[in-house]
Amino acid sequence: MLLLIPGPVTTHSSVRAAAAVDYAPWDLEFRDLLARVVECVLAIAGGRPGEHAALPLPGCGHFAMEAAVRTFVAPGGTILVPLTGQYADRLVRLAAEAGRRVVTLPVLPTERIDPAAVQAALAADPAITHLAVVYSETATGIVHDAPALAEAAGREGRRVLIDAVSAFGAMPLDIGRLPMVDSLTFTSNKCIEALPGMSLTVARADSLRAGAGRAGSWSLDLADVYENAERWGRGTSRFTPAAQAVAAFAAALDRFDAEGGQPARLARYTANMRALYDGVLGLGLQPCLPPGIQGPVVVNVAAPADPAWNLQAFVDQLKARGVLISNFYNTPAPSFRVGCIGAVTPEDMGGAVRAIGDAMAALGLRTREAA
Repeated sequence: MLLLIPGPVTTHSSVRAAAAVDYAPWDLEFRDLLARVVECVLAIAGGRPGEHAALPLPGCGHFAMEAAVRTFVAPGGTILVPLTGQYADRLVRLAAEAGRRVVTLPVLPTERIDPAAVQAALAADPAITHLAVVYSETATGIVHDAPALAEAAGREGRRVLIDAVSAFGAMPLDIGRLPMVDSLTFTSNKCIEALPGMSLTVARADSLRAGAGRAGSWSLDLADVYENAERWGRGTSRFTPAAQAVAAFAAALDRFDAEGGQPARLARYTANMRALYDGVLGLGLQPCLPPGIQGPVVVNVAAPADPAWNLQAFVDQLKARGVLISNFYNTPAPSFRVGCIGAVTPEDMGGAVRAIGDAMAALGLRTREAA
């Protein structure tokens, strides 16, 4: 089955094989494995040993994002969140329910966040201490310029939290060159092409120490996770690690390095996106974004106006042809979304386009224009 959603993604057989083993999380060999994962992640992020730390947590990306908000933004503090789509909306809720004040910045679903608008919003409200931004907003398919946004916040003397859940490993970001960034958060099951089960945060060590006691939740206290790692040493975790996910992540990192790292991964995903984007245009369908703003992670395609259109029926037809996509959409108008990340190639995307055409024919869809 070709899994074409923006995560969890299609994985390589070597990644799955690494998870098909029983591990003792506190065994010294496993600690070495976890330490290697953490050290590799820190290097990919551009983190500097001693200045930054990479902290593994169990669970999905929004667990780690809530932990970042709780750790780095003081209770009652104020955070600016550009409204880029569903995942930014989720960030707003996480921050508000953690007792932080949220200021929002409207962003059109067909536009990137404007660094000048961010800087102006920060200048207008001195109470704002942090900018929190979604790097790759899969609700729209737009990848925002997180480094430029961080620099805009830095010019106003503010701190930055980055949701890099569907960006890390593919999109460029060097946290060592962005001293205003307190944290970037991501998961194992997106652009690194590993299995679900763990999230990770790369954060400044001084910000972690400053955040001690803020979280109001022992489970979501990154400062405490960091203090525990410092106390007990390399390859240790305050939580029982998701051992199979860690092992699969290590195997996926080997493949990441062999491919050529972040530049090569971005190039393949971009080629995947282009094969899909051009292919659906050839079928008479309309992507939701113009090509100049379309990101390489996920393509949202406008649902056809044909009265026979039914998203779940379409998903079922694709699944019968070996392609699985999301059975929901997050765009303002009806659409279907197809992920371009994972252990897939442009040739796989060409096969997916053929399956899309066959599925539409099976449903009797004659009208292809957007609803």
